[in-house]
Amino acid sequence: MSTGFELDVEARDKLGTSETRRLRNQGKVPAILYGGGKDPQSVMLEKDRLQLQMEHEAFYTSILTLNLAGETQAVIVKDVQRHPAKRLVLHLDFQRILEDEEITLNVPIHFLGEEDAIGVKEQGGEISHLMSDVEVSCLPKDLPEYLELDISNLELNQLLHLSDIKVPEGVELTALAHNQDPAVVSINPPRREEEDEALEAEEGLEEGAEPVEGEEPADGETPADSGDGADEDSSG
Repeated sequence: MSTGFELDVEARDKLGTSETRRLRNQGKVPAILYGGGKDPQSVMLEKDRLQLQMEHEAFYTSILTLNLAGETQAVIVKDVQRHPAKRLVLHLDFQRILEDEEITLNVPIHFLGEEDAIGVKEQGGEISHLMSDVEVSCLPKDLPEYLELDISNLELNQLLHLSDIKVPEGVELTALAHNQDPAVVSINPPRREEEDEALEAEEGLEEGAEPVEGEEPADGETPADSGDGADEDSSG
């Protein structure tokens, strides 16, 4: 479990679109705090301080401490809404946590040995990341900041599945618990080779294609007889 992130939040009593817009213009980010056996509460945070914290990957998989009206609350980030075009955070969802209650959260996958992977270093393949994070279920004290997957022994045209990821004690991969074991990473032939093969196949088709009716004959070719005898001299 990673800790160390603290955020000062203020209660937010006025709601609505116009009020939310006013807060954002003042450099605030609206948020909601829910769970933990308590009623949901609307809060707001300082945008600059928040964005500075959010630059760290661990921010999203850590137990955060919210300081609200002199009291502290342990939470995790459950959702982040961002502006579709600008580098702005529009809204955050925080979930209160209790020490004895399991939580579910997506944590990133760190791939080890990419440069030394057999399929890359010896066989010239390219790595394809099929998943970048995975949902885990655990008690707050067992929450990992990330999970690791070593692919150094992965060969060309091979792949690794979710079940190949080693998880710490007390942590469960929710997909595996539901009998799902999706592929996580593979090593494929270089795209350039695939594109060259496709191009060669396309050129082969073009070389063997029949001339299209109505096209001008190529140099050295004789036009086919029309068969209607219109140009023959009938006067004899």
